[in-house]
Amino acid sequence: MVDFNRVFILPGEYFISKQPHLISTLLGSCVAVCLYHPTQKFGGMNHFMLPTSPNKERSGKYGDYAIAVLLQFMERTVGTLEGLQAIISGGANVVSNISSGTQIGQRNIDIARQILAKRNIKIIKENVGGDVGLKLHYQNWDNRLTIERMDRRVMIGSTIQKEETARLSPQASPAAFTSPKEIGKPQAGAAKAPSSGRIKVLIVDDSAIVRNLLTKAMADEPDLKVVGAAKDAYEAREMLLELGPDVITLDIVMPKMDGVTFLKKLMVYYPIPVIICSTIAKSGSQAEYRSDKIGAVDVIDKESLNLYQGLETVKKILIPKIKSAAATKVTKKSKEEVAGL
Repeated sequence: MVDFNRVFILPGEYFISKQPHLISTLLGSCVAVCLYHPTQKFGGMNHFMLPTSPNKERSGKYGDYAIAVLLQFMERTVGTLEGLQAIISGGANVVSNISSGTQIGQRNIDIARQILAKRNIKIIKENVGGDVGLKLHYQNWDNRLTIERMDRRVMIGSTIQKEETARLSPQASPAAFTSPKEIGKPQAGAAKAPSSGRIKVLIVDDSAIVRNLLTKAMADEPDLKVVGAAKDAYEAREMLLELGPDVITLDIVMPKMDGVTFLKKLMVYYPIPVIICSTIAKSGSQAEYRSDKIGAVDVIDKESLNLYQGLETVKKILIPKIKSAAATKVTKKSKEEVAGL
């Protein structure tokens, strides 16, 4: 039995290590390249969104740069690229209403093939094309790749489909490739429909008791569905991609990464309404002020919910706010805007 760590990579990220890791990601039209050295028995994986940058930007979201980074690491570590093995996955057409002339998926596949061929890297397997997204689990110690194909019924309204629609839209601006949806402060009169018949909620709180109570409070609501409950920001990040929630309830005091830091990352990189729910977010507090300025749709003092005295107060206060948040469009924030908050 191999003792390994787990890591989940997002679009534009890569991971490579000589230590055993199970590397996972979700793909739509994006492509992931796995590189493996059979003698040294280690490898890595990237996840890129577009084949090349129009202005030669050095970013992992572009295939030419993302693949070069993996190759450079291998060459620097091992001393040669000879014997390297590659697996290419992704490049699906997951959004039926986008013009086929875009062909982002196929272009991503082509750039991977071209760069690997130019460097004489052997492609031992391809899992490319099709019309459904993929979830990858790559064992970097033995080059084993496990693939889960996403049922199209599950994908309707999912985060993958929403990202692909924004990314591939002919009207999308260059910024849309970095931030598929707009997030930040609410804009009056700019409501968005939930991604399905029920509002999907992700609860993020380090307390198992609180996660359980909030889940129970929403269990009987016909318009709401708790799709996940994460104990920290890292678990929440994985659930965001896999579950595609419409609204997040977010605690502030958590291990590994506090809620305010995670909120900043969400406002810059990931488009979703957030309700802060924390005992330190009292009216007039610095926590409330920061959360509001960063872009939370609403801020709730957790003590006002009387969580340990029944669920009626939770239902009365929290549920209307979740429904309102789901119908709120928010604008994206830049790194500079949130940096000093």
